[in-house]
Amino acid sequence: MWILLAFASALFAGIVSILAKIGFKDTDSNLATALRTIVVVIFAWIMVLIVGSHTTIMDVGARSIIFLVLSGFATGGSWLCYFKALQIGDVNKVVPIDKSSVVLTMLFSMLFLGEGFTTIKICAMVFIGVGTYLMIDRKQIVSNESKDYRWIIYAALAAVFASLTAILGKVGIEGVESNLGTAIRTIVVLGMAWLIVLMQGKHKEIRSIDRKSLIFIGLSGLATGLSWLCFYRALQLGPVSVVVPIDKLSILITISFSFFVLKEKLKKLSVIGLVLIVLGTLSLLL
Repeated sequence: MWILLAFASALFAGIVSILAKIGFKDTDSNLATALRTIVVVIFAWIMVLIVGSHTTIMDVGARSIIFLVLSGFATGGSWLCYFKALQIGDVNKVVPIDKSSVVLTMLFSMLFLGEGFTTIKICAMVFIGVGTYLMIDRKQIVSNESKDYRWIIYAALAAVFASLTAILGKVGIEGVESNLGTAIRTIVVLGMAWLIVLMQGKHKEIRSIDRKSLIFIGLSGLATGLSWLCFYRALQLGPVSVVVPIDKLSILITISFSFFVLKEKLKKLSVIGLVLIVLGTLSLLL
């Protein structure tokens, strides 16, 4: 069951990047992130009410609350960095760096959560790591000085925060109904996102956002909510070192869209890298 949920999470996560790339094009990334988080929060709490887990809120322990809150902060940091990178960089360059969080997460899960080292896991990490390296266009980064390459730093930070999100979330979600756990941590992300927007004074730009962008930002939030619900339920039932790599297969959807729709170039090394990432991920199912 958790394997299907992990694949569903990957599907919705891939759609998120596509919708966000369109919706964030002419909108400040922090403001757009804050707006889409509103949709995620509403959706998450509707699911909590539907399944009736709101009645168990008082039963959630202090330890779970602390780790869910920390996971929420890590998610907020990851989002802010990721969507900033996505706004100023190409999708097929930003996404591979962000997805490198898979290797970090697998290492952390083995070291801190006691998920054992196996030959298959080690081979999978090598495949995913090498694949990610091949997908990063280093020559273009060095040769084109006129382009804004701050996206590299933002994408790398997004990867670090994303790995912490999964580890902290795994601990926090134990003994908590997954929809409720997701809803609790989403409130933290919402507060963090809007605090940054208010500090920057970007809330004044809301009225200037066109309808098309608002629609895609909203759809992005809905897709995020669906991805999260599937991901944290899978995380609750399955091992982090397997659930996270499967979730990151969303890269297939995102890269395909960037190539066929956005017409972003994909070189031979990038294709080889993508194949290695997929093979490494699928090997974890053996």
